[in-house]
Amino acid sequence: MKFKPEMLKAYFVCGSQDVPEGQYKAVVNDAIKAGVTAFQFRDKGADSTLTPIDRAAVAMKLRGKCAEAGIPFIVDDNVELAKQVNADGIHVGQSDEKIQDVVNEVGDQMIIGLSCSTAEEVKAANAIDGIDYYGSGPIHPTGSKADADPVIGLDGLKQLVSLTDRPIVAIGGITVADLSDVRKTGAAGSAVISMIAQSEDITSVVKAMLEA
Repeated sequence: MKFKPEMLKAYFVCGSQDVPEGQYKAVVNDAIKAGVTAFQFRDKGADSTLTPIDRAAVAMKLRGKCAEAGIPFIVDDNVELAKQVNADGIHVGQSDEKIQDVVNEVGDQMIIGLSCSTAEEVKAANAIDGIDYYGSGPIHPTGSKADADPVIGLDGLKQLVSLTDRPIVAIGGITVADLSDVRKTGAAGSAVISMIAQSEDITSVVKAMLEA
């Protein structure tokens, strides 16, 4: 699947640790039906309810659902799993697998995203061919990532957008009320976990993301 910046408009990130036990596939299916433009499989940490074998099986099923919907299925920080399920993309953080190694391994086969939260990280990433987009934040404090970087806010996001020609998707503590302000920074869209995963009305949340 060829990368397009509009894929970042309503980007859903989720793992079993983000939803009530047994609800993971249902929540992701609801988000896909509601019209998310990309899905990132990010199942990790002590609160994950999936075993390694379960994780691969669930990833394969969700990858199929994304294919049916025509949206990219992106795996967080696990190149081997991404290859195993024939994912459309891989997203890595600054402390995960080295980005150049990821580009060398799957750059001609997958969409590649990189977390960049500072001007220095963006400038370094700009010099590496093969990265499709950056994930930048957190915009606000977030409880969904234990290893989240310091908050950069909307002003910090706007600065990072100004430093690169590559599209940036904003991440971290974003609410429906923030969506239009995020877009005004020049970011291509918002990547959210809790805003969808903990919503009682996923359809309206995704609609707001698409209309921002």
